[in-house]
Amino acid sequence: MKIVPSVLSENYDDFVLRLRQAEPLTDYVQIDIMDGFFVGTKSFPAEMISGVETELSFEVHLMVEDPGQIVRKIRNRGLRKVIYHFESRVDHDGILEELRGWGLDAGLAVRPETTLQECRGVAGRVGTLLFLTVDPGKYGSPFRPEVLAKVAEARRIFPRKTIAVDGGVSLDNLQLFYGIGVDYVCVGSRIFLGGRPEDNFRKFLNRMKEIEDLRA
Repeated sequence: MKIVPSVLSENYDDFVLRLRQAEPLTDYVQIDIMDGFFVGTKSFPAEMISGVETELSFEVHLMVEDPGQIVRKIRNRGLRKVIYHFESRVDHDGILEELRGWGLDAGLAVRPETTLQECRGVAGRVGTLLFLTVDPGKYGSPFRPEVLAKVAEARRIFPRKTIAVDGGVSLDNLQLFYGIGVDYVCVGSRIFLGGRPEDNFRKFLNRMKEIEDLRA
């Protein structure tokens, strides 16, 4: 199971700082984009990602009402995957066709309260399912353990899909995600807020190795 740093910033300077902090740690990050409507928090303008030079590959997690409009503003050679929300106002056929045309992987994000039955049809058409285990939009929201059953069910239904979780991931609950077959977890505040990011990230890697060794 991979640890993916999640970069959530309301202003551009903080975004660049966290991106630079992540560069020595990993080759892949998640960048959160928020419009202030779908969630209460608003990030820096998405188009500013286009001008950032980085060797990192990344996915964008669009917590926005109109993901199609936002994704058209992002042009960066590091962009690999676009994850948009099932609950947003979107023409699923249209955005999936658009992403395929750009050669980008598509992912579907699901809020804690959305059932798998509601989103199953669209979920079958994307490569990645991202399950939020917190209420989205800011660092440090409390973990919602009831989502674990939904994640485990998704793994049973979609054994070949990439399944990820985002929010509330800690050293203490990391083994829960590993145990239900999650492919990667997105970690934000516990890497970038408090202490040195490199030390925090290393703790997650060490804990992950302990878990894998125990299961071997």
